Amino acid sequence: MKIAVIGTGYVGLVTAVGLAEFGHNVIGTDKMADKIEKISRGEIPIYEPGLEVLLKSSLKKGNLAFSADVNETIQASDVIFVCVGTPQGDDGSADMSQIEEVSRFIAENLNGYKVVVEKSTVPVKTSSWIKRTISLYKKSDMDFDVASNPEFLREGSAVSDFLNPDRIIIGVETERARDILVKIYERAKDRLLITNIDTAELIKHASNSFLAMKISYINLMANLCEKTDANIEQVAKGMGLDPRIGSLFLKAGLGFGGSCFPKDLKALIKIGEDLGVNMNLLKETDRINAERARIFLEKIKKALWILKDKRIAVFGLAFKPDTDDIREGPSIRLITDLLNEGAVLRLYDPEAQNNMKELFPEDKVRITYCRTPYEAAAGVNALLICTEWKEFFELDLKKIKGLMANPIIVDGRNIYNPEDVRKIGFEYYSVGRK
Repeated sequence: MKIAVIGTGYVGLVTAVGLAEFGHNVIGTDKMADKIEKISRGEIPIYEPGLEVLLKSSLKKGNLAFSADVNETIQASDVIFVCVGTPQGDDGSADMSQIEEVSRFIAENLNGYKVVVEKSTVPVKTSSWIKRTISLYKKSDMDFDVASNPEFLREGSAVSDFLNPDRIIIGVETERARDILVKIYERAKDRLLITNIDTAELIKHASNSFLAMKISYINLMANLCEKTDANIEQVAKGMGLDPRIGSLFLKAGLGFGGSCFPKDLKALIKIGEDLGVNMNLLKETDRINAERARIFLEKIKKALWILKDKRIAVFGLAFKPDTDDIREGPSIRLITDLLNEGAVLRLYDPEAQNNMKELFPEDKVRITYCRTPYEAAAGVNALLICTEWKEFFELDLKKIKGLMANPIIVDGRNIYNPEDVRKIGFEYYSVGRK
């Protein structure tokens, strides 16, 4: 089969490379010609471990190519994976204009039977609109099917997630479309779940919203721990030993961010409300998460009292380790609040600094981006941990202490053992622990 992947963003690029690694002939396409040119040379526009190596390998083997001619790519394909953006509006609704545009492109270039596969995260019932749009604008009587195959890619481990998935959801209306998608995912057929399209579309939003709830729940418990002598890590461990609950996503801290959890949570709230369903449970999940930055700021004030003119190091700008993505990252709200309080910031992240500079340009007076964590710690009154990068676990804390004006750590990710850090001589604040 010849497979087209429309959209070369995060999901599209990983999908194209992953399908090529499965052995299929894949063409990735995008209207941005300069971006396509760079990817064709093996240059990736994002940081994702392992992706560049696989991209270059598939380009060299010849079963992966990229083109800026969307129309020609559609005509040459049997299966079309739609991986364009669905940005969120202020009310939580998804902007479906790119999905509609691609549907019209497909309609105008329908030269034979094709399966159109939703890979983008879309509201339930989107397939009906895609089907209607293609039917309205197609110039031939050629047949087609629409299917849903939601992505479950975690930034930082997306390549592994695609090649070794824990499940593959396929939503279809016809046996013909089902058989084609089953063939595409032949190497992972034991992990296939085949449903109708509405079910497949809903699974993605339902999954991410549930995980967001677990994070907000454990952060709510952390708030209780801080009012008592309870330890949130032991509470989480005790909960996680119950197989009905599990230990994953029970990590207290600054809350969730990124391009999926906040967006999908708000989207599901909007979907439910539009359908007349009370979504207060998810609204509270969102509220608790939004509150994390304020609570963390109060910890910093407890340590430093007045923040005006205090020099503060921020370790970690990405919303999670192993990615350069800062979207909806807790660090954005925290940096904003610290600047509003008049603090002087020294920022460090191994991958996300360039992205953060677009939001907070370097300022000789208020903001300095540093090359190493040791440089960032020089002369500061406090050090904040915002992302649990592996290198932060391995720092020479005695050296860090010697560089700081005041040995104070406010740890938003609980990466250190309080007793060990305090033995070195630090004043140490963490989340849900004494």
